[in-house]
Parts: sequence; C-alpha cells; structure tokens
Amino acid sequence: MLSLQSISKVYGSGANQVTALHQINLAFRASEFVAILGASGSGKTTMLNLIGGLDRYTAGDLLIDGISTKEFKDADWDAYRNSTVGFVFQTYNLIPHLSVLENVEIALTLSGVGRAERKARATKALESVGLFDQLRKRPNQLSGGQMQRVAIARALVNDPKIVLADEPTGALDSKTSETIMDLLTEIAKDRLVIMVTHNQDIAAKYANRIVEVKDGQIIADSNPHQTTTMARGKRLGKKSSMSFFTAMHLSFNNLLTKKTRTLITSIAGSIGIIGVAMVLAISGGTQAYIGTMQSDTLSVFPISILPSTSLDRNFSDNYQQYLQNQYTFPSEDVLYPYDRLLDSALHINTIDADYLTYLNGLNSEWYSDIAYNYGVTANMIVQTDLLEYKRVNTGSISWQQLPPSADFVGDQYDLLTGNFPANNHQLVLVVDQNNRINVNLLDALGITYTHGTALHFDDVVGRTMKLMYNDDYYRFNSETGRYGARGDYETMYGLTTAQTMEIVGVIRVKPGSSSNLLSRGIAYRSELTEELVTNGVASAVVQAQLADDEKSVLTGLTFTSGQFDATIRSLGGNTIPASIQIYPSSFEGKDQIKTYLDAYNEGKEVEDQVYYTDLSETIISTVSSLIDTISLVLSAFAAISLIVSSVMIGIITYVSVVERTKEIGVLRSIGARKKDIARVFIAETVLIGLFAGAIGIVVTYLLSIPINVIAFRAIGVEQIAQLAFYVAGALIALSMALTWIASLIPSRIAANKDPVVALRTE
Repeated sequence: MLSLQSISKVYGSGANQVTALHQINLAFRASEFVAILGASGSGKTTMLNLIGGLDRYTAGDLLIDGISTKEFKDADWDAYRNSTVGFVFQTYNLIPHLSVLENVEIALTLSGVGRAERKARATKALESVGLFDQLRKRPNQLSGGQMQRVAIARALVNDPKIVLADEPTGALDSKTSETIMDLLTEIAKDRLVIMVTHNQDIAAKYANRIVEVKDGQIIADSNPHQTTTMARGKRLGKKSSMSFFTAMHLSFNNLLTKKTRTLITSIAGSIGIIGVAMVLAISGGTQAYIGTMQSDTLSVFPISILPSTSLDRNFSDNYQQYLQNQYTFPSEDVLYPYDRLLDSALHINTIDADYLTYLNGLNSEWYSDIAYNYGVTANMIVQTDLLEYKRVNTGSISWQQLPPSADFVGDQYDLLTGNFPANNHQLVLVVDQNNRINVNLLDALGITYTHGTALHFDDVVGRTMKLMYNDDYYRFNSETGRYGARGDYETMYGLTTAQTMEIVGVIRVKPGSSSNLLSRGIAYRSELTEELVTNGVASAVVQAQLADDEKSVLTGLTFTSGQFDATIRSLGGNTIPASIQIYPSSFEGKDQIKTYLDAYNEGKEVEDQVYYTDLSETIISTVSSLIDTISLVLSAFAAISLIVSSVMIGIITYVSVVERTKEIGVLRSIGARKKDIARVFIAETVLIGLFAGAIGIVVTYLLSIPINVIAFRAIGVEQIAQLAFYVAGALIALSMALTWIASLIPSRIAANKDPVVALRTE
C-alpha cells in the first residue's frame, strides 16, 4: 500500500548540499510491523518524515495505495496526514494546555467530526490504551508511559492506515518500553506500523520486518515487498479543516496557562481603549447635556426671520456652482462680473402680506409667542441732570425690544433691582455680566457721571423720558415745504399728549445662559412697537411721505434705492414687520415650525424665498463643533496609544509563536493546514483584544463615577461622562480588529514554519 520509488532528499544548495537519502526503493505491506534501523544521521528519521508527509522528497516518487504524490499540493498532504497517517513521537508531543481527551480529539476536530461522535471516539481510543480514568487530566499530570499511550491513542483515533513511530521508547524505562511495544505490536495486526529505532534488540523482538539504513541508503531488508503504480493525482482522504471555534478553544486554553502574562498584556492593551472611551464618554455626556439644554432651555429661543440672512445652507445648486467657479489669481484672460449684493453671503428676505398670511397658519400649539419688529424710531425727550432738555438718540443706546414671553426673559435674565416692565411705557436697563453700561447711554439720558466712579442702581432706575408721537414731534414748515422736528424740546416735554416712559428695573444675563438676545442698553415691551406703528400710520408726516415716493418730506432730497421704504418704516408707517421672532413652546414644536416655514419656500426661486435663523441651533452647532473638534484631537492622541498597544500585542503574539513552535509541529503532523495554524494565533490575539477591550470599558465605566461626582459638584452637570452601550460594544470590536491586524504577521510566520523543524524544537 506504500511504496518509495527512487526517493532522494537533498538539503541545502550548491556547495552546501547534504544528501540525506539517495535512491531509496522500498515498498510496504498493508499490515506489518516494520523497524527501520540505523545510527544517528543515517537518514531513517528523514525517511519517516517523508512517508508521513511532513517533509518533501527532492526526487523520485512516493506511492500511497498506488497513487503518486508527485503532484500533491499542501491541502493533499494535510488531508493525507489527517486521515491516513498517525504519528507517535519519542517526546510524546502532547499539547500541554489541553486535557488528555482534548489532545486525542484534536485530530478528529480537523476531520470535521461532530462533537458527540468526536468525544465518543476519543474516549474509546483512550480506553483501548488503558487510560479511560485519565481523561480530564493535563499531560503534565501523567507519567512518561501514560503520555506515550495518549500519543498512541491520538495516532489511532482517526483509524489511520499507517502508524509512524519515531523512537517511541527512547524516553521510557525498560518496563514501560515493553508495554508500549506490546501495544504497537497489537496495532500492527491490522495496519502498517513503521518504527524508527537505533535499538536492535527491540527491533528484533517486536518487528516482523527490519530495514537497515546507512548513509542515506538501504543496506538490508529482512522481508522485502514489491508494488506498482495504479493511479496518479488523487487526494487521499477528506480535506482537513480547523474551525475558528476550535482555534479559539486552543488559544483560550493556552492563555489560561499564562494567566499573569495574559492579564498584564490585556491591561496594557486596554490603555488606548480607556483613553478613547473616556474621550467619547465625556463627549457623549456633553452632547447629551447640550441636547437636554436645547430641549429644556434653548428650545424656546426664537426662530428669527430677519431682513437678511446668511445663505450658507440655502444656495440653489446653480448659484452655488457659480460661486465655486470664482478663482483666486486666475491665469485665463477673462473677466468675471461681480455684484456686491448678489454675490454676498446674504439673502434679502421679502416679508410681505402673503407671508404674514402664511404665518397665520402656524399651529398655536407649536409656539408661545410671535414678536413683530417694525423698525420704527421712537422719538423721546429727556430732562438732564442739568435741567436741560434734549432728544434721546435711540440709535446710540441700543434701543431694543424685549421678547414677548415674560417666562423666557425670567429664565434667561436676573432682575437685579426693581421690576420687569408691566406695560408699554415701562423700560428696563440691560447690563452685562460686569454690570457695565455704555457711557453713550448715560449721555443720552442726561445722567451726570464721573468716569471711573460707579453709579448706584437708583441713579438710573426711576429715570423718566417723554415719548412723542409723530403729530406732536413733527411740524410742517410751509416756507421749506418739509416736515421737521420741533426745536423747543422743553415745550414738547410738557405736552399732555406726550407719554411718560420710566426705567423700572435692571436686568443681567444669568450665569451659564447662552442668551445674547439683548445687549447693554434699554429694552421695552413689544407692545410699544405696535403702539408706535398704530399712531405712525395715521400721522400727517407718514401720509405726506406716502403721497411722494420720490423725495423725502423730511430732507427734500431725492430717494435712492431703498431709502423710501426705510423712511416710511422709521416713521412707523409700514404695517409689514421688518423682522419676526417666533418663540417655540417646546423642542418638538420648534421642529414643527421649521418644517412649516421650509414648506413655504418649496417651488420658489431663491430671491422669493424667506429664510429663518434658529438661534438655539446656531448656539448648539457652534458648541457641538467645538466639542467634536476637541474630542477628535483627544481621540487622535488616545489612538496613538491604541496603535502602540497593538504593536506590543503583535510582538507578544510572535513570542507566543516561538513558545508554541512544538505545538505548531504537532498540529501540522495531524493534518492542520497552514491557514489553521494562522487561525490559532489570530484567535489568540483576538481573544487578547477582547479581554483588553472589556477591561478598558469596565475601567471607563468605573472612572465615570468619580468624574460625574466631581463634575456635578463643580459645574452642576449630572452624567457628564456617559458611554453608550453601543459605543462600548464598538470599542471592544475595534480592540479586537486592531489586535487581529497586529496578528497577521506573526500568524503568517507561524503558518510558514517547517513542521519537521517545529517538531524538533524544545
């Protein structure tokens, strides 16, 4: 069944060539006990390795059941070793981190035998060699003879046709040697057993055929046999294969035998994961806090429809492409037409009656208030501390409209003294976080002050001024044909129709508030704007100006583009608001409002569309972008440690390859493919990645506890560090992926190891 035809084996090349076997012709019967005798270096072990498919012959042919092996590929040799050959080595070559039963099962695993059958057959094989009571022990718990019997059970479990024994009694005492030889003799009754030995007495006592080898040649054969070639190129046995689960099991058991090193390696590998996880946890917690803040607080910030707005997210495709075609320092001989208005980043919103009608369709449940700003100028006269009278220049003192919602103002601003305005004719002073006010405001109100000396709230609160309606403020001059302000401010101040305006309180933005709706200056209720427009529309100056849209009734000058509309709006003659603020009732309401406003622009040209600004979204977007940038930078630094730890794990995997070289040889001898060997070490490294990732996540969750406590005490924010479970899972997967990458080189080195050399490793 087995025949060596003119087999030669040469090691090295050129001048360094060494001939281990030369023109060996030898045939074996299907069942016999053959002893190959020879001194060390005679070539007998090389012959055994060639027969077992561990080594490749240089010339000649090896026939198995009449089948030539000349065209055998690696997969064919793997299948041959797994199904046809069983090895028994002098040093037993058991895998130390597997139990006795698992050492025997491993060959069946490579054959694809099911778990139940695998266990039953392995148990039966161990029972046949007298080790039924040793199934759960590890090899280091057995005697030499017992370990050799385990090796024989492993060789027999796949019912091979050929058993190859290399000095099977070389490491045993005489009594144990007899037991092993009796066992091999029994095995040889129904299969071919080839034993390599240098002990002539053992060969003569137990073998029924002795082949003597010297200097790579056969010098004697006590019972020769002849055979012929019958077929070529056929695979012997089923293709062997190791499942990834088996590889994981082997690797896991190996890691358990090195618990301390595995733990230290996993902890080292977890450092990078901890760094990235903490960055993501704090970033995630901060983003969650921002989301909560947006939902609970910023959701009621207004959606503003202003006279103009940025087009950065609203350009049409064609216009965007047009802007992108503008080049810096072009080399072509071309000129690009440029219009400052058209090519600016601003879009002019056209708020008209149709748009106002559309806004009336807003669901009242979506918003709490809508504020309209008409751009009207309030004409006021003040009596100064020097008892002089003058007009208040509202353009220099940040004259601004309060949000209509008192709750919103109360949530965002602290009342430092006095009261919030209760009616149209009450005002409030807005100061910054340092309680500063602009000197222009003091000058406008006629308040005497010394630079560098603080004022008391009472120096401002209680101050009054007189609001003049258009018909009281403007008079027609028949000589000039124009309207102008009365020059006698004292008389105007004393008019009974003048409305008294009083500063009733001082407000300041709350610490931590993101509101910047109000700047330092004077703020009034939105109802005052409506009052001024109502009176302005009916005033004589407005009616006169509406009758002449070419010249100003105030200056007599001809209007340029846009000046007529600006003049009418300043006088309070335009009932179409210049800007609109919609205050959502909730976060969900805000989204509904934005969807409703977006629908208005569908199908319209860009110039006819009306765009809005979501202040809360702008704030959140800015803060989120900043946090994302910081997180990205920190993650990059943490990623460096990930890479370093991955390289370290790759090095440790290589160390494991060196340590497990003998195991590699054993696995190859029972039919494991190169890819199976690589899979073992990939599995080991991935397991370390799993442990490292798990440790990193556990440590991150533990560190989050004190971090959250400190953050709450310092800034009052709960759960500033929170790592989502799906992120934790992704990081563990990342750890495994990185270690998998780190294992590729060492696993390839392991797969390419020569099984003969690997088996000789101590």
